Amino acid sequence: MRLVASVSLVLALFVAAPAQAATSPLSDAFDKAAQTYDVPRDLLVALGYAETHLDGHGGEPSASGGYGVMHLVSNPSTKNLEKAAELTGLSADQLKTDTAANILGAAAVLGSLAGDIDRKDPAAWYEAVVQYGNVASPEVARIYGDAVYEVLNKGLSTPDVSVAASPVQPQRGKHDRARSFAEILSTDYGPAHWVAASSSNYTVANRPTSNAIDRIIIHVTQGSYAGSISWFQNPSAQVSAHYVIRSSDGDVTQMVRNKDIGWHAGNWTYNQRSIGIEHEGFVNNASWFTDAMYRASAALTKAMCERYGIPKTRSYIIGHNEVPGATHTDPGQYWNWSKYMELVTGSTSTWSTIADSPTASANWGTSTYSAQKYGANYRFANPEAVSDPAWFRANIPSAGAYRVDVWYPADAGYNDSTPYIVAASGGNQSVRVNQRTGGGSWQSIGTFTLNAGDQNIVGVSRWTSGTGYVIADAVRITKQ
Repeated sequence: MRLVASVSLVLALFVAAPAQAATSPLSDAFDKAAQTYDVPRDLLVALGYAETHLDGHGGEPSASGGYGVMHLVSNPSTKNLEKAAELTGLSADQLKTDTAANILGAAAVLGSLAGDIDRKDPAAWYEAVVQYGNVASPEVARIYGDAVYEVLNKGLSTPDVSVAASPVQPQRGKHDRARSFAEILSTDYGPAHWVAASSSNYTVANRPTSNAIDRIIIHVTQGSYAGSISWFQNPSAQVSAHYVIRSSDGDVTQMVRNKDIGWHAGNWTYNQRSIGIEHEGFVNNASWFTDAMYRASAALTKAMCERYGIPKTRSYIIGHNEVPGATHTDPGQYWNWSKYMELVTGSTSTWSTIADSPTASANWGTSTYSAQKYGANYRFANPEAVSDPAWFRANIPSAGAYRVDVWYPADAGYNDSTPYIVAASGGNQSVRVNQRTGGGSWQSIGTFTLNAGDQNIVGVSRWTSGTGYVIADAVRITKQ
């Protein structure tokens, strides 16, 4: 039978002297809340740790509107905060900002969901745990519930609270029949699972044909892995990212196809051109940023950079806080950019730059016609036996070997023998490119020895016997 505590009983429990000194105020709060609402104490701790790592974040809400160490949620589809207030008689403000009240509220909500079970057996609480999370699909329910029971199985030890490792085999009930999360695989990135975001939370597109992909944007979820996946499935969220990465083991879930536009940057131009990667956790708690997470994320970023020709530099792999007009601070002060970029590049010395605004004479026109263009526009000109190249300029940091890639929209009417001139240290070198094929992606024209300094590096010449427009769109220069 469920115990229903009055406000007076709640207050009495919190002020009464315990028979034995508590190890800490946090541990004491869990003990008292569990006793009040007849909830297994270690299960309650495991739930809080899976949600927030037992960090209340100063009463600030998560991305999905959850508060406190127990992530009491208040959003259009989940009303755990309001339910906790009803069951405990405590105010919403108390539940948001006072840790002991927050834990008490969570115990009340969890206890109310238990139904007719053996309340002393933690294994029997699986369905109640899943209902507490209010996740959007059976697959995500399994992720949520299993994350809580994983804490129970492994145990937990912090300066303030501990849980002894216990081999609890959860009674999943109908969730045992849920399709295994690992069976649903991404078609864009092999190691990832696939769970679709709500179609209300992203824009269908045909990238990179419709828009070049030239940025990776790093985010922190401000919530748990399962909770964030569920939030992106919620039509009221009006937000999504392409990938979400779990803290504990680096598990990767894709939620928006690479070709489509996720709503993650808070800047439409950057949404159109980027892939957004969310990382489980909170910006003000470094414990979420595990080695497994860094390695899984870096492997994903490296794969996306190589697939779409994105330079592996901090100019193109950026934090949400670096997006123009950003109001978010993620990934925050605890995100280790040096470690991350070293994992992405394999070296801290890789340098790359893109130039997409060539200097050209009035004989060169400007067009936005092709959807395969890089950036806002590209230049075009008729072939003629004259010295009139369009030059791309770059500031080369040091003399050495550099790979040069070129980008252009392709068309059957463009030039099939376009001369690219590279201002190499030993003199200009020319490479011919058929601009009727390979459009809308980076094409390597070779590796060249370049001098250091700010200078014209790559030119597109009009001097060719080929027919059709010659195109000057963008070049990428990468130190080898």
